[in-house]
Amino acid sequence: MLKPKVALVKGSKKLINAWAFYDWANSVYPLVISSAIFPIYYGMIFAENNQIDFFGYSVKNTAMISFVTAIAFIVVALISPILSGIADYIGNKKKFMKFFVFMGSLSCIGLFWFDLSTIYLGFLFYFLAMIGLWSSLVFYNSYLPDIAFEDQQDRASAKGYSLGYIGSVILLIFNLTMIMQPQWYGIQGTESEAAMLAMKYSFVSVGVWWAFFSLFSFYYLPRGNKGQKITQDILWNGYKELMLVWNQLSMNFRLKRYLAAFFVYSTSLQTVMLVAAYFGEEEIKWGSDSDKTIGLIVSILLIQLVAIVGAILTARCSEIFGNLKTLFVINLIWGAICVYAFFIETPNQFYMVAGFVGMVMGGLQSLSRSTYSKFIPETDDTTSYFSFYGVTEKIAIVIGMVLFGVLDQVTGSMRTSILFFFVFFVLGAFMLLRVPKKVY
Repeated sequence: MLKPKVALVKGSKKLINAWAFYDWANSVYPLVISSAIFPIYYGMIFAENNQIDFFGYSVKNTAMISFVTAIAFIVVALISPILSGIADYIGNKKKFMKFFVFMGSLSCIGLFWFDLSTIYLGFLFYFLAMIGLWSSLVFYNSYLPDIAFEDQQDRASAKGYSLGYIGSVILLIFNLTMIMQPQWYGIQGTESEAAMLAMKYSFVSVGVWWAFFSLFSFYYLPRGNKGQKITQDILWNGYKELMLVWNQLSMNFRLKRYLAAFFVYSTSLQTVMLVAAYFGEEEIKWGSDSDKTIGLIVSILLIQLVAIVGAILTARCSEIFGNLKTLFVINLIWGAICVYAFFIETPNQFYMVAGFVGMVMGGLQSLSRSTYSKFIPETDDTTSYFSFYGVTEKIAIVIGMVLFGVLDQVTGSMRTSILFFFVFFVLGAFMLLRVPKKVY
């Protein structure tokens, strides 16, 4: 790829926009694959039997996808430190970000072959796509302090999420027309067959979109903020740097307490976002399959559109009330949403929950990222700090997905699992109150 003639300086509008544009590129995966179309497709292929024969064990399909997701995040948590260590050594984290972007996008295309007859191959592509996304985000997030000054970071982070919502909604609307009107695109077959084939094409569109639009960010983002550094064992250097970050937490009481709170509420946040569509597919009384497909996609679109406003409002509230107070209130709202969601049964109730989720979903993610960026000490080694942040988040997701999967498998209902989401959101909120405003 060609390089820009003049390297963009930190804080420049074009550099911040180029960084934020990666959210436009990658957000189609969490929307189309994680949240909207793949859960519907996954439910349809298990319509007659929701049990999977996994090496002689009968596992509920929603529990199975939870366990596969948890394993993917375990792998990401384990390899992220190694990758950040190597990236630091060669001073080129962009190269590693590219690798995971293209691995993830190709795996999305591979989901075209996800079917009952190729279930294990399908799970492999799902597994690799998730690793590609989350590993790329380790490097992407670590760019934030490199491309924006502290007073720009809240808005830069919010801009990224907002661009992500807009871009992903555009692709989802296109995919929705393909699913609802497959004949417009030359897709033949019965109504059910054509819809499922259109969903498979949607997975391909995600891979192409993700790879193509990432090129704009790669064109302008710098290689990294460090040159070579000598180390005896670069493979383990990332773990050593994580240990250094861990040890430095004892000298940064504010960052230590913030990370503890973030770990607790992330256990619920990411799990809710990953399983919400499966919950709507299984627990809500939609009527017909067509009503279910339209209803779920419309609710996801509602979340995305409202989330654009939510992310911007959250950034403004943080400027007025401060990051920690804003995060506290958002977590309490999330807790209230979980309590209400436990009792919902009708599509209208699900839409209402979707609207509230949209208002607080992007805000909590965006503000959590920028708050962490503000709290880390002055350092050139931003990759290690954001690798630590990423590992913390991944471990929280693993715990959340395993708890969810076990409760779903044992009780046979996803509703029971929602109750532990409430506990973690409220606990995380009150832990934020213990974060000091100044470094001690």
